[in-house]
Amino acid sequence: MNKQELSDRYRGYIDCLNRQDWPALGEFVDQDVHYNGQRIGLSGYRTMLENDFRAIPDLRFNIDLLISDPPHVAARLCFDCTPAGELFGLPINGRRVQFTENVFYMFRQGRVYNVYSVIDKAAIASQRVPAESNDG
Repeated sequence: MNKQELSDRYRGYIDCLNRQDWPALGEFVDQDVHYNGQRIGLSGYRTMLENDFRAIPDLRFNIDLLISDPPHVAARLCFDCTPAGELFGLPINGRRVQFTENVFYMFRQGRVYNVYSVIDKAAIASQRVPAESNDG
């Protein structure tokens, strides 16, 4: 796969996620996919994504930056969403938040095989509404 083909393949993967087309996920993700150093397999990866969409009903992956250097892809993804409850242990509870994810992929035979993800949790924490004071 050349750079353009890999970039197009990655965009197809992101489209699959945004459509929540879970039956098609295996077209883009390897059966033995690893996430942050741990083999979770396709079923574990799908479960992780389904849980993300349950926690964040309006979740949408937006590509801000995409670099393709076969077999690797590096991306900065932007999120503007409204988590239903907690997000990464932070009580968001229906408030809108914006944050980014820097993610690095390795593709094998046209499918995501290895993913390293770093989410900007500090950006989420900085948007929290301070607890109401009981002084008064």
